[in-house]
Amino acid sequence: MVLALVVLVPVNVSSGTLFFLKKELVVSNIDKLSISNVQPKSSKFFFHIGVEYIFTFWACFMLYREYNNVAIMRLQYLASQRRRPEQFTVVVRNVPDMPGHSVPDTVDQFFKTNHPEHYLCHQAVYNANTYAKLVKQRAKLQRWFDYYVLKHQRNPHKMPTCRTGFLGLWGKMVDSIEYYKQQIKEFDHNMSLERQKVLKDSKLMLPVAFVSFDSRWGAAVCAQTQQSKNPTLWLTSSAPEPRDIYWQNLAIPFISLTIRKLVIGVSVFALVFFYMIPIAFVQSLANLEGLERVAPFLRPVTRLDFIKSFLQGFLPGLALKIFLWILPSVLLIMSKIEGYIALSTLERRAAAKYYYFMLVNVFLGSIIAGTAFEQLHSFLHQSPTQIPRTIGVSIPMKATFFITYIMVDGWAGIAGEILRLKPLVIFHLKNMFLVKTEEDRVRAMDPGFVDFKETIPSLQLYFLLGIVYTAVTPILLPFICIFFAFAYFVYRHQIINVYNQQYESCGAFWPHVHGRIIASLLISQLLLMGLLASKKAADSTPLLIILPILTLSFHKYCKHRFEPAFRQYPLEEAMAKDKLEKETEPELNMKADLADAYLHPIFHSFEKEVELSSSSSSEKETHQEETPEVRVDKHETQSSSPVTELGTPTHHHYVYNSTSPSSHYTSAYEQSSSQYEYQYNTHQYEEHEYRYN
Repeated sequence: MVLALVVLVPVNVSSGTLFFLKKELVVSNIDKLSISNVQPKSSKFFFHIGVEYIFTFWACFMLYREYNNVAIMRLQYLASQRRRPEQFTVVVRNVPDMPGHSVPDTVDQFFKTNHPEHYLCHQAVYNANTYAKLVKQRAKLQRWFDYYVLKHQRNPHKMPTCRTGFLGLWGKMVDSIEYYKQQIKEFDHNMSLERQKVLKDSKLMLPVAFVSFDSRWGAAVCAQTQQSKNPTLWLTSSAPEPRDIYWQNLAIPFISLTIRKLVIGVSVFALVFFYMIPIAFVQSLANLEGLERVAPFLRPVTRLDFIKSFLQGFLPGLALKIFLWILPSVLLIMSKIEGYIALSTLERRAAAKYYYFMLVNVFLGSIIAGTAFEQLHSFLHQSPTQIPRTIGVSIPMKATFFITYIMVDGWAGIAGEILRLKPLVIFHLKNMFLVKTEEDRVRAMDPGFVDFKETIPSLQLYFLLGIVYTAVTPILLPFICIFFAFAYFVYRHQIINVYNQQYESCGAFWPHVHGRIIASLLISQLLLMGLLASKKAADSTPLLIILPILTLSFHKYCKHRFEPAFRQYPLEEAMAKDKLEKETEPELNMKADLADAYLHPIFHSFEKEVELSSSSSSEKETHQEETPEVRVDKHETQSSSPVTELGTPTHHHYVYNSTSPSSHYTSAYEQSSSQYEYQYNTHQYEEHEYRYN
């Protein structure tokens, strides 16, 4: 900013070309500070080319330093972390179907054969999407049940009632507590059947597995090597952390992923270039003529002056705003359809799609008059060498618009982020209509996560504006700098003090940010070349040709130098961490930590139930042969924790402990009386532990 203002503004002002064209053109004071004020064929364009070179070299130097810093921080974070499941685990997809063998048997046999020294265990993946829906519906019923219980406690003399029809608007009037208790009981039965179906039905076991190793080095080697002579089978990659997994997409057949990505790619292209068609249709309904044509019975209402002014002035803009508001969510759904299995990857792909949309429809769409479809039509019917010139000529004339855009959308957007008015309104709406219990209130007050898919593309768009206008209209740069200063302090505060963290991807977003900034540099260089070509600066324009080549070479170097560390875990780092851990904890048993790390969140008791079903008879015989002493404790406290996640603190909590010293056999039995929840813990020879929930 300082360099451009000190060097280019005096050069642009001193030319005075626009002063002689005032009668022919509508010229603003800002245009006098831009490159438009320089006479054609002027030697002063060398100043603009020099500033573009200096800025490109400075930007590349800062990008290199930042890439290096982020890569170092990523490796330091991985090295400083305690044992985490994703460090020892790979996800294996496209497991082949072996006749007479189940998926777990096939996986176990393959890795015992090909990774005998480091293979530890694996976790099969079930298609539990149907069961997950039942869990959500059951939780909804539980909240309604809790609400009516609380309502009855506040007014014991009146039993709460409700109707069994749609949304409780019609149907038979019944006792609310008994009705929801019966509904929950039926759901529990259906959920139990669905769980057994998932466990026993081989068709619901997916050709995917999470395979764990006894060392980071073993997992890194497996993730970075080809496992089979058929490159389409036994595909391995580093596993995301458990909370980063999008479980629904694990059920997508691997063979369909390429087709899905192709279909979504075509859909995104259509959305970017043809989005004005549905907007125009909606806006045609929003005006009076379209509304009266669709709904003639509304004609007396629309003729009122107040309604007429509201529909004509407010509704068309509202239609566009609603579309832009839901667009990031639509792009996220499209990314989910592509089949990515990590939430962080889904957000990165959605952010990329949103950036392309804003690049075409906000940046190019604001520079060149007409819709994106008209731009596409004009671009296809002219020489590729003319496209930078077509856009470059229009850039200086749009500086005033973009200054206004930065203040209205950028500055006001940052102010809205720190005020959080939209979440406040949403909370009060939820509190008014949806909150029934204290748990509902806590859920309504959840601040959520940083919306990467919308925030990052917006920041990249402002960075693009700053880069493009550096050598064209440098007076725009102070507005950009003020925006980024505000954004830095606001987002720093929000991330530290407001938002929750949904997952940890260890800086995986940075290579994409780096690529977008490189693309912004290339766009600025090509557009400046087109602008100078329109100014007939034949002597100076060829000097810019080398700049895109240097920028692409720098990007290629950074991609080879740093990006592999963001894709794979370096073997050197993995071995160093393993050696350090073995020295400090030589008796470490990793299998206990990794056994259920990648079990579906709603099925954390599956494998233990299967394991216990085979040994239940022998345990019963052991209990019958022994006559242990029994000690009963009764705790009268409100703070006693429930046995499982579904419970709530209770008044009475009973604990039964029995011990048989002769066989070193200890069993424990707990009952939370009001919720009928039981927990059994058995320790035999201090080697095996079972838990029943």
